[in-house]
Amino acid sequence: MRRHITALAAAALVALPACTEMTDDETRGAVFGGALTAITLTALNADPEWILLGTAAGAAAGAMIARNSRTGECAYSDGRGGYYRARCR
Repeated sequence: MRRHITALAAAALVALPACTEMTDDETRGAVFGGALTAITLTALNADPEWILLGTAAGAAAGAMIARNSRTGECAYSDGRGGYYRARCR
């Protein structure tokens, strides 16, 4: 377990410079999403690599959800493999 925490802390330190232009809501969303994913994957006895990847994905999703909540825009599929942004339904 100590190895997991060390790896998670190292990943957070590497990713920290990317957070300089994030709002407080986006930062909180990223922290919450990453932490929730890490806790869930650890409880499910996932491999350390999956925990790191899942934590990064959870943090990205948390930041995007916070950003979309602030702007009120969502991304929708355009049916051709792309997406467009519009007001959330």
